[in-house]
Parts: sequence; structure tokens; C-alpha cells
Amino acid sequence: MDRSIDKGIQPITLTGTHVRLEPASTDHAEAMCRAAHDRPFTLFSRHIDSGTVEGCREQLQFLIDHPTTLPFSLFDAKTDELIGGTTYCDIRAQHRGVEIGWTWITKERRGTIVNPEMKYLLLRHAFETDLFETGPAIRVVLKTHHLNKRSQAAISKLGAKHEANLRNHVIMPDGSYRHSVVYSVLEDEWEEVKQDLLKRI
Repeated sequence: MDRSIDKGIQPITLTGTHVRLEPASTDHAEAMCRAAHDRPFTLFSRHIDSGTVEGCREQLQFLIDHPTTLPFSLFDAKTDELIGGTTYCDIRAQHRGVEIGWTWITKERRGTIVNPEMKYLLLRHAFETDLFETGPAIRVVLKTHHLNKRSQAAISKLGAKHEANLRNHVIMPDGSYRHSVVYSVLEDEWEEVKQDLLKRI
């Protein structure tokens, strides 16, 4: 990572019982390409080409270099296998807000403890540490494709509140229009969300 880019959030490794989130590196490209053999998740992604190592490397570099994103690679904490990725994005340090996005998990790990523990680690770090120089986050956003019903169900199950549908929000690589379904968790909602997540992990 180019440490000269001030993103407003410092890179950190977040470790749970089952998963570990490490700052993404282009060194992870080969493992990412192997993990991303299950291509359907690319339907809901804006930039990723998971078909080649070079495509994965370019995607990682894009996220690393972008001034408002802090990408993580997701690993199985016991086997060290790369099993997905996620990103702090739309970083708004002045307003202590951040989005969790560009999340993907290998097919074999979907519907397991992986997603709730990953989201718990990211949300806990956002709300319970000085994520920004001025303090913890006051708002965390999650957005997803209007056709991605699995993702919508998973976000709702986290306890995030549905806020809005942004119509024709993104032009996808295939030329189709994505309406973005927007959810959020606020600082005063975190404790309830946290307790529900702890019951699941």
C-alpha cells in the first residue's frame, strides 16, 4: 500500500475466532484468483475481473490506490486460506462516516459464520475505536445491487436499517443499470446490532 495516501483511516489487521481481515496487497492476487473461481459474484461487482491473476492484481491495486477506500483480504483464521474480500469505502473522515462494500465470499463459505464475524469485526472497529482522528464512526453504510437478494437478506439480518433505493445508480460492466439498495447502522444502534451478531458467532 502507498502509505503516502492519507485515506483518513489507518490500515489494520482484524482477527476473530474464524476469520482474519488483513490489509489487501497485490501479493494476494494469485490466491484471490483461485478463490474467485466461482464467477457469479462478479455480476454484482463494479470493477473486478476475477478470471485472471492480472485482473485480480489490477482490482487490488485500484482499491489500494483509491483515496477513499481501504481494502481487506479475508482469510480463514485456522487455515490461512484466502476466502474473500471486503472494503472500507466512501471514507468521509470529516463526517466520521464509512461504507462497507465490495464484499465477496467464496461460495463454500456463504451462509456460514464467516459473514457475520467479518461484519462484526469491521463494525466493532468502526464504532469502538478511534477509526478517524476525531473519533469513532457515527454511521456505517452498506449498499447492494437491487437484484442481489442474498446480499439484501444478509444485510437485513445484520440489523442494518433500510434507508433508500438509489435508482439507476451505477452502470454495470455489461451496460445494465444497477439500483443501489442502501442500509445503515448508526452509533446509537451499534450495541443492539453487536449483541445480535455475538449470538450468531
